[in-house]
Amino acid sequence: MNPVAARVLLVEDDPDLAAMVAEYLGRAGFSMAVAPSVAAARQSLAAEVFDMLVLDVMLPDGDGFDLCREIRVDSSVPILMLTARGDATDRIVGLELGADDYLPKPFEPRELLARLRAVLRRGRPQPSARELLRFGRLEIDRDAREVRIDGEPRALTGYQFDLLWVLAKSPGRVLSRDALMERLRGHDAEAFDRSLDVHVSRIRAAIEDDPKAPRRILTVRGAGYVFAKIQP
Repeated sequence: MNPVAARVLLVEDDPDLAAMVAEYLGRAGFSMAVAPSVAAARQSLAAEVFDMLVLDVMLPDGDGFDLCREIRVDSSVPILMLTARGDATDRIVGLELGADDYLPKPFEPRELLARLRAVLRRGRPQPSARELLRFGRLEIDRDAREVRIDGEPRALTGYQFDLLWVLAKSPGRVLSRDALMERLRGHDAEAFDRSLDVHVSRIRAAIEDDPKAPRRILTVRGAGYVFAKIQP
């Protein structure tokens, strides 16, 4: 089974640098999105959930420090600041605003990759901590890769389990079909021989009391799917 790739938003206005970094991190196994401005970053953050931000300080329509401060109001997503301003004062400001790490330009792509992986490791549960989500009668056990209703296992394919996990990790957040496909990139042909909608219908058949009137995975017309915060 292929793991769900970590989703990274790179906020960088230099198109050549952004393309190079996105390609390098993509080859390393990350799922990449690029925003060239503060406005574009806000749109991306409103549209989907990210595991990590690589955030440039100097942007054409604002300051990365201000965006970092704004994000930290209601989000703990890991942030690595990336900037040409590498003096100690800027590093201190970025870290005090809530950045998890700071890398000045120019940089070695390998160092960026190493720092990104280190920040993500710090934010993950310890290996001994079981990854188990509970929503009312529904349990999603990532370690066992098992879904249970009232303790009884329900059959899902590996792709369907990972799709359910991505949705359940962000309850109440609408995720577009494109965002879901990006998060699940790396699976084999199973991801493409049926539509995403068909996979969702199979999940509903397994976990919903009435698949024709779902209460756990809801469709938001024209937008995508949302996993309900309150479960039956």
